[in-house]
Amino acid sequence: MNKNPNKKRKIISYIIISISSILMLTPFVTAALNSLKTYKQYTAIPVEWIPNPFRWKNYLDVWQMTDFAQYGWNSMVVTILSVLGAILSCSMVAYAFARLDFPYKNSLFFMVLGTLMIPPVVMIIPQFMIFKHMGFLDTLIPLWLLEWLAQPFGIFLMRQAFLQIPKEYEEAAKLDGCSPFQTYWRIFLPMCKPQLATLTIFTFMTKWNEILAPVIYLSSEDKFTLPIGVLSMSGAWFGKEQYLVAAALMSLIPILIVFLFTEKFFVKGASSSGLK
Repeated sequence: MNKNPNKKRKIISYIIISISSILMLTPFVTAALNSLKTYKQYTAIPVEWIPNPFRWKNYLDVWQMTDFAQYGWNSMVVTILSVLGAILSCSMVAYAFARLDFPYKNSLFFMVLGTLMIPPVVMIIPQFMIFKHMGFLDTLIPLWLLEWLAQPFGIFLMRQAFLQIPKEYEEAAKLDGCSPFQTYWRIFLPMCKPQLATLTIFTFMTKWNEILAPVIYLSSEDKFTLPIGVLSMSGAWFGKEQYLVAAALMSLIPILIVFLFTEKFFVKGASSSGLK
């Protein structure tokens, strides 16, 4: 008698999950199909959902008609440096707030959290003036340098992870003669892989898809990152909008790869403390 209600709940759950998945995948599938159409099929009324034939050449045309490789390389440089900077700076600052004792530690941490309430748009002009005086305009440096200065979200995420690690690990490291940095690097950091994966994914997605900062700091086309590089070609692709869809889908590939490699840790970090 008790099994039937559970079975019904499972069936209802699977139905809800299936419907939600279909709704979420529909825009992506539609974009993928649109990227394989001719312009006539793309603008046809009524809508031609399935391309006939599938025009795979659209992706090759996008690669040949633009400096897609250069845009992608610029985005990759900015994103990788940003991820490295976020992981190192945020984890080091978070370790200090979580495990070290120094005056006004809690007050300083609340000040760091308080900066989350400052709208990013407010900081655009001061940051622009600073980078201008440093001679960094029209370079990739402003796009990744700020991530090496420890952003509040990353500090909060890693601090919570470090606080959940039992104190016995730290005491054992001290008995073995480890310095605070060695304890952080050899003991605490490897135990927080789920949180590091979460920080990696968020930073990668943010920097890879960023549009505002590249528009502000970059003026040379050979410095363009992928989002603004593709958008800069939208005028030339008037009447060929299917190429824009193909370029957008191609730009998603690195994000999908990163998520696939870090999915295990990301899910684990969302469901547990990260400790075995």
